[in-house]
Amino acid sequence: MSNGSAFFLPPGKAQGLANYPHARILPTNPTSRTIHVSGTSSRRGDGTWDGVTEHADGTLTLDIRQQSAAVLRNIDTIIRGATDGKGSIKNVVDATVFLTDLTGCYQGMNEEWNKVWPNREDAPARTTIGVKELPNPRLLVEIKCTAICEW
Repeated sequence: MSNGSAFFLPPGKAQGLANYPHARILPTNPTSRTIHVSGTSSRRGDGTWDGVTEHADGTLTLDIRQQSAAVLRNIDTIIRGATDGKGSIKNVVDATVFLTDLTGCYQGMNEEWNKVWPNREDAPARTTIGVKELPNPRLLVEIKCTAICEW
């Protein structure tokens, strides 16, 4: 059985750092598709990150609210691209949030999450996990998710 169709954002958008697509698209039924979005960060296409200030002495200031908002925007961009605009982040049915500082970042991440889903009845199922690290020390948060979109 095929593992679906790969979706890649166009050049100029942040690309995966290894051999994986931004999302995989699978037919759910004749009128809908399931979009599995790879773990997404706040990285921009130019290799910089939202929510990161790099100081002259090499230290970093990281902002969980800015990073979380950027991750959610990036997920929305991926879903819109994978569905030719037929879907959006509002179609997410399940999400896993990875935080490098669960105690220090959980509230700020939730504040940005709640801006996208202000009504808990419309929000996707979610698991939040504290992790030791993410692929880059600039990252506080990464989210992977699944969306179901009408075709």
